[in-house]
Amino acid sequence: MFLVCSLPTPKKQWENATWLVTEFVLVGFSNLPGLRTTLFTLFFLMYLVTLSGNVTIITIIHVDRTLHTPMYRFLAVLSLSETCYTLVTIPNMLARLLMESQALSIAGCRAQMFFFLGLGCSHCFLLTLMGYDRYVAICHPLRYSVIMRPTVCLCLGALVFCGGLSVALIETSMIFSSPFCNSNRVEHFFCDIAPVLKLSCGESAGKALAIFFLSVLVVLVSFLLILLSYALIGAAILRIRSAAGRHRAFSTCAAHLTVVIVHFGCASIIYLRPESGGNPDQDRLVAVFYTVVTPLLNPVVYTLRNKEVRVALRRTLARSCGVSK
Repeated sequence: MFLVCSLPTPKKQWENATWLVTEFVLVGFSNLPGLRTTLFTLFFLMYLVTLSGNVTIITIIHVDRTLHTPMYRFLAVLSLSETCYTLVTIPNMLARLLMESQALSIAGCRAQMFFFLGLGCSHCFLLTLMGYDRYVAICHPLRYSVIMRPTVCLCLGALVFCGGLSVALIETSMIFSSPFCNSNRVEHFFCDIAPVLKLSCGESAGKALAIFFLSVLVVLVSFLLILLSYALIGAAILRIRSAAGRHRAFSTCAAHLTVVIVHFGCASIIYLRPESGGNPDQDRLVAVFYTVVTPLLNPVVYTLRNKEVRVALRRTLARSCGVSK
């Protein structure tokens, strides 16, 4: 994988004195050839923990009736979305750590980018929706069951994923609307926006600017709506007289707020830059964090910082042990 000279000759077509690329080569971690086995083992173990954590959360919310509320149903959807999000990049990355061939077809690259961006944007919208859910629960508790009734939650959830996939369709269509030429080396371990856009034959500055503003729209607007929700939540919590009541109200938001900070922090570092193409090694390091580490943190945070999930987990385990006996 890591010796560039050993990579297969890329497939290209000659047209108008320009090499047109028909196949990409993912550079990946070729600058760390001695760490192939170590990286594979580390990423594989982290991926197993991530899958186990998300499956555990989904199972607990499904079997425990006390968690059949909009807040925890959104959490189950987030865990399912995180599972799909990791499936887009991590298995492919693990396979390429063991394979000599790093080639990837343009169609495969486009599909990977579409689902990666679609699920990433959906996460932004879903976290915004979860913030709105907390706002309604704390600021309008008597109307919560009416405002967040099942049909409304279902429509909002569908709107979240339709919006995320629509943004991804626009961005991938813009990036792949022109052929790729001269170089086929993608300076990344998966097909992300900046390294693929660099290889475009046409003028990419306009596309990069349009994608930048669309990314700002998705990330910044979602984050500002979450901040608005928490500003209203904070004002409502300060009006609660008892310290126990304030602590109980804030504890329902702590896990969500932690995930929001991590998710939007990583998204801002990568996608909210006026110019694409910073340091490729630095970009890969940050990408490892938001494709491998962040999905691992989410189930851990929601399990450790949420009392109801911990209680439901112990109750489910006790019930399982009782049945087995």
